Amino acid sequence: MTRLESETRPEDGDLRAQVRFCARTGQVWLHEHRMLLVHAEAQASLRKELIDTLGMARARGLLVRMGYASGVRDAELVSTRTAHCSDVEAFMTGPQLHTLEGIVSVTPIRLELDRKRGHFYGEFRWENSWEGQSHLRHYGIQTEPVCWTQIGYACGFTSAFMGRQILYKEVDCVGKGDETCRIIGKPVEEWDDATELMRMLAPDSIAEQLLGLQTEVAQLRSTIGDLNRLPSDMIGRSPGFRSALEMVKQAAGSQIAVLLLGETGVGKELFARALHEMSPRRERPMVAINCAAIPHDLVESELFGVEKGAYTGALVTRAGRFERADGGTLFLDEIGELPLTAQSKLLRVLQEGELERLGDDRRRKVDVRLVAATNASLHRLVKEGRFRADLYYRLNAFQVDIPPLRERRDDISPLARHFLEKHAVINGKKLLGFTDKAKRALLSYHWPGNIRELQNTVERGVILAPNGGRIEVGHLFSSGAEDEMREFSLDGDGKLGPLRDETSRSLCEAVCNGVMTLDQVEAMLLETAVDKAGGNLSSAARMLGLTRPQLAYRLKRLHESDPASAGGRAQSAPVSLHSP
Repeated sequence: MTRLESETRPEDGDLRAQVRFCARTGQVWLHEHRMLLVHAEAQASLRKELIDTLGMARARGLLVRMGYASGVRDAELVSTRTAHCSDVEAFMTGPQLHTLEGIVSVTPIRLELDRKRGHFYGEFRWENSWEGQSHLRHYGIQTEPVCWTQIGYACGFTSAFMGRQILYKEVDCVGKGDETCRIIGKPVEEWDDATELMRMLAPDSIAEQLLGLQTEVAQLRSTIGDLNRLPSDMIGRSPGFRSALEMVKQAAGSQIAVLLLGETGVGKELFARALHEMSPRRERPMVAINCAAIPHDLVESELFGVEKGAYTGALVTRAGRFERADGGTLFLDEIGELPLTAQSKLLRVLQEGELERLGDDRRRKVDVRLVAATNASLHRLVKEGRFRADLYYRLNAFQVDIPPLRERRDDISPLARHFLEKHAVINGKKLLGFTDKAKRALLSYHWPGNIRELQNTVERGVILAPNGGRIEVGHLFSSGAEDEMREFSLDGDGKLGPLRDETSRSLCEAVCNGVMTLDQVEAMLLETAVDKAGGNLSSAARMLGLTRPQLAYRLKRLHESDPASAGGRAQSAPVSLHSP
């Protein structure tokens, strides 16, 4: 069992180093969680309005639960720091964070914890309680403790840290007229009035009623009708998505051929399946074929079927995709890759509703709804003679443009959550979601691979994230999300200063320890900038914040010096002093 009976606090420099202030976007980060700097007076006004609107008891429960959620989130941050410190040091991160966030100054009086045995006893003194002082100012001295958000935070943090329910009581409170606040925490079963305390952590009747109504609405929506059923991965609320889906709905009831246009990975097959599910043909099969994935000499047999002995290797009679889709829908993906001979037969089948298998002279009737898709410009292929114009006009009767994911920013978050839930089940994991910085990285990335790339990225994150934790930026992107913001952090005195990452610190250490010289560092910067600019000195100078003559002078001085001093690369190729 670990005990702490002192009024000293651990150093908090490592926590301050986790705080980031982004000057360009106005965002504040604590590790990977986005934080807010809020005016205390504005927060106090909101708290007062909650009490006046909901009543003291209901507002108390709401604020306790809000603090509880905040404590749980901070406990997640602690889990990233426990590898190299004791349980007490790791636990004291919570009180440090409470202090760093400007809520209250926390001093430990007595602390006993044993995570393996589940034993916990904690006693802390709170000074300068924001919440207690605010309540006292608005409502005067009370008969009961009033630091509700803070007590919820302590319960949430300690419960998440210990892996069992820990409850705190505020035994002294400035809101009652005491000089300072004092709290005691221990496992729920050790409190005589645990039922009353636990009631504060449970949603009140209003929340339960809202959840009940939400369940009823979901059930009603599920019974509206089969025509509104969509594939589970088809999620979106952006204007571009809704417009494309509305076009599909309008075409669903007819027999017109539909052409789906969009980049690779935007979900063209999902739209095709949605069209099939909303059409009168939904009881019949939908057959999909990727024209680009089939060798050209086998396309016709795949589409139209083949008789035994029609060609060398045709050992059995086999029906084609058209016959398998009879009465239903045939989806031809990447139709721009279809050979011209197959295009001619496809047009005849569409016009006459009949086909002949390879090696057979018998005509077979087929009733098929055709849906085609491509990421290429069929109009350009027609001009190049690679696609039949008459087939193009037949397919282009009803065109649906599916926007890329970079134009559907509103859809990224719900899609990411859906893929997280899906792959967490597949991989047998329980995850709490994404960190705030991971969410921001998902929204800022341009997604050239569209929804398919998003799904693969989230799946990677699910696999790499620790069970019971959250997906961080490093779990999603192998090299980290690119961040163009200029960031600032807190120094040891709590002042803002430029953020220096691990790379810059390592470089400073190398220079200070004599591993590299300033001339070598300058040479590396100059040559890297020129290489990155492709030899264009004007562009390289802009990267370094220099004028072109200044850069040319520095390069000339560099190569007139001893070659071994030029970045330590005696064999480096000379850099031209002339812009291309």
